[in-house]
Amino acid sequence: MANKPTIQSILDHRILVLDGAMGTMIQQYNLTEEDYRGELVTGKQTYRGNNDMLCITKPAVIREIHAKYLDAGADIIETNTFNANVISMEDYGMQSLVREMNLAAAHLAVEIAAEYTAKDPSTPRFVAGAIGPTNKTCSMSPDVNNPAYRALSFDTLVDAYQEQIEALMDGGVDLLLIETIFDTLNAKAALFAAEKAMVRQQKKIPIMLSLTLTDKGGRTLSGQTMGAFLASVEHAELLSVGLNCSFGARDMKAFIKELGEMSPYYISAYPNAGLPNRFGEYDESPEIMALQIKEYFDEHLVNVIGGCCGTTPDHIATYKSMLQGVAPHRRSPETNVMRLSGLELLEIKPENNFVNIGERCNVAGSRKFLRLIREEKYEEALTIARKQVEDGAQVLDVNMDEGMLDAMKEMPNFLHLMMSEPDICRVPIMIDSSKWQVIEEGLKCVQGKCIVN
Repeated sequence: MANKPTIQSILDHRILVLDGAMGTMIQQYNLTEEDYRGELVTGKQTYRGNNDMLCITKPAVIREIHAKYLDAGADIIETNTFNANVISMEDYGMQSLVREMNLAAAHLAVEIAAEYTAKDPSTPRFVAGAIGPTNKTCSMSPDVNNPAYRALSFDTLVDAYQEQIEALMDGGVDLLLIETIFDTLNAKAALFAAEKAMVRQQKKIPIMLSLTLTDKGGRTLSGQTMGAFLASVEHAELLSVGLNCSFGARDMKAFIKELGEMSPYYISAYPNAGLPNRFGEYDESPEIMALQIKEYFDEHLVNVIGGCCGTTPDHIATYKSMLQGVAPHRRSPETNVMRLSGLELLEIKPENNFVNIGERCNVAGSRKFLRLIREEKYEEALTIARKQVEDGAQVLDVNMDEGMLDAMKEMPNFLHLMMSEPDICRVPIMIDSSKWQVIEEGLKCVQGKCIVN
């Protein structure tokens, strides 16, 4: 719709409602293996559970779910594309259908959102292209015996995300929602892919990021604090940051408040319907969640509110009914402080006086370190890094420029090993080389915000 206002023009004035769980709703239809297969799939394996495929094989079901959320008052609906990327689709052998899945999902959502906007132009509806984290991680090894191993490379992940994002944009989505982020390096790959896709298509659309925390200590699965995460992604032009999944609304509230205080972006929250019970189900009713979500509204914590696992149109309708006269979160001002991060945040301010940089993991500055790398005694080399952090280094310099070394191999290998040691990688990394290719390879290994030397 040509005259539809931008989402940015609305967020300062009112809280927007995001839809609830797609998977929870799909389960209610009790779909069969044949429903998932449709006429396209002929393989022998089981395809039931591949919800993204339903955009092609059962579009009427997905459209009906979107309609239920729109009827409940959702301002933003997500495309049914959480796993619609070649990496996640490897499990089903459906990599070749990824573009078709994303196009079909986007067209379904865009078409029905336009219908609802046309019914009431004063309440425009938006479509967010849903981009999940994939089922693999760039920051951690799946092999306990080989901590330097990665199941997937940054470049492979960028290519996968770019394919998905270009299809979603071709399908007409209004914004991108990179969600359930458990590894910031995966999110950085998605952001880079989005940037490449927008340059290629000569079109910009807003980006929302939504993080998931693994415990009440406030860290992601890959170990970062929220402050470290924000430092890692602040290079991107973002519309909002927020939290989804993680916990129920009660336990999420303190982290949403903290995120709003440290972030200059709009804030989103879409918690689960409580924590899963012993059957893996979510028990909190719309009425129970409403009491908790009301505190978010009373304290002006959010700009976007929705639901994750276990939530339904009834939850969304309850949130919508409470919004009359509620003021949205006011964004925190941007700061001029230099922020770096490993697993933890390092802010460099004038009052810091100076910053200690450990330079013993530099083959040009330490004969012992050079010898250990040459001899591939990486465990001993890691003790040098660990000792520097223990002695007060706030940043670790890593340099592999030496004539007898293959820096393109040694830099990522050693950084991967460092990233497997939380007591080392809690501090930011300085990637040090005279070769730009080596620096690039290093940056692709680190989820935090680095210094380039």
